[in-house]
Amino acid sequence: MGAEHFAPRKRESMARYNRIFAALDGASTQEAVVRRTFSIAHDNDAEVMLGHVIDSSMFETGGVRRQQIADANQEAIEKELALYLTRASKDEHVPSVEIKVAVGRVDESLVEDLIKPFNPDLVICGVRGLSSIKYAFVGSVSTYLIRHCECDVLVVRPEAIEDIPYDEYAALDLIDITSEE
Repeated sequence: MGAEHFAPRKRESMARYNRIFAALDGASTQEAVVRRTFSIAHDNDAEVMLGHVIDSSMFETGGVRRQQIADANQEAIEKELALYLTRASKDEHVPSVEIKVAVGRVDESLVEDLIKPFNPDLVICGVRGLSSIKYAFVGSVSTYLIRHCECDVLVVRPEAIEDIPYDEYAALDLIDITSEE
């Protein structure tokens, strides 16, 4: 084959995303997912929903109140991601950010209770390093999302995302790098 077979085609315009859902897992990929979500939202002037599901299997036998657990976890997420949420709230290209926490079976609750009602045109989630044995038994959330979402799904690898330098946040007046913690 000659080089002409590999010549780049005229590029079609990229899809625009208006509503982006980010699936948070509370693990090492969460920050990378949030950074990628807000970056894409900024570039597309898109609304954002950050969603997290607490696995209900550990609460099935006790008299635990699901809403209290969801509320407490939502507060923890807001605190953990405060820097990113503050930055997004000051970004005129990100019209809205919402956080929702549900309690249930992770894969089904994520899609049925959080993603479908939001009706995004992009879902972003992180990759998790499950062993092949664990994956064979429980599968992965990202695989479930790819199979069950009716929109694009982006799976983020944390090592592929460069962190935003600390002094860039200071330049945005979001944090004071001179204060001591």
